[in-house]
Amino acid sequence: MKVTIITATYNSEKYLEDCILSIANQTHHDIEHIIIDGKSTDGTVSIIKKYESTIASWISETDKGMYDAINKGMAMATGDVIGILNSDDMLDTNDVIASIVASFENNHVDCVYGDLEYVEQENTQEVYRIWKGREFKRSLFNLGWMPAHPTFYFKSDLFKKFGGYENHYYSAADYELMSRYLYKFKASACYLPKLIVKMRRGGQSNNDLRMRIRANRRDYLAMKTNNIPFPFIVSIFKPLSKLHQYQKASAYFNRNNLFFINAFNIF
Repeated sequence: MKVTIITATYNSEKYLEDCILSIANQTHHDIEHIIIDGKSTDGTVSIIKKYESTIASWISETDKGMYDAINKGMAMATGDVIGILNSDDMLDTNDVIASIVASFENNHVDCVYGDLEYVEQENTQEVYRIWKGREFKRSLFNLGWMPAHPTFYFKSDLFKKFGGYENHYYSAADYELMSRYLYKFKASACYLPKLIVKMRRGGQSNNDLRMRIRANRRDYLAMKTNNIPFPFIVSIFKPLSKLHQYQKASAYFNRNNLFFINAFNIF
């Protein structure tokens, strides 16, 4: 099974090398890494050229933002499965893609998602919080639930049938796409209980209250568009579905053995 991983970049020189190497070092070798750069003015393109032998294709041109760049990458993709890896994030371990492929093959589903760990920017061994997933139930969307988007991999046919990211949702574009695929069009999915991505802290939409309120408004519009019942109420309670991520005492992390003790799920 061929897996396409798309990375959108813009002035990403600080952490891009970590991202590229985490893909290049995967034990599953049938990977197509596509990088779409937004005409960076720093050393991003130099880093891309340094690792060009491990990158299937890349372009550097102006775009309309991250989701526009990702859509370009998906249009170029030739893989059976598509995933996204942000330029400052990393695949958690070298067997991540092999595990995702096995999950697709064993469960015969359209989508696979897993667990996400938020790490400190400079010391990525220091875990801030863990987004612990749960078994897929479509009805959970009625409660504001969503998979961790950086861990979300889907069959490329879904993009061809149902389209890519909608730019006008801005930071809620990932939620809108997943609710469109999984809820509105009823794509099948399964949960892989494994850490998929190390995500560095610092996202503006999560750290700035004004941006969070704006994102919540766009969540509401995404719910309404994709026929989720009572979208206004659900959008208000959606942030509560993430509270378990902050229960640091409920998760024990060891680099050789990861397990969760009494992982708390609010719904």
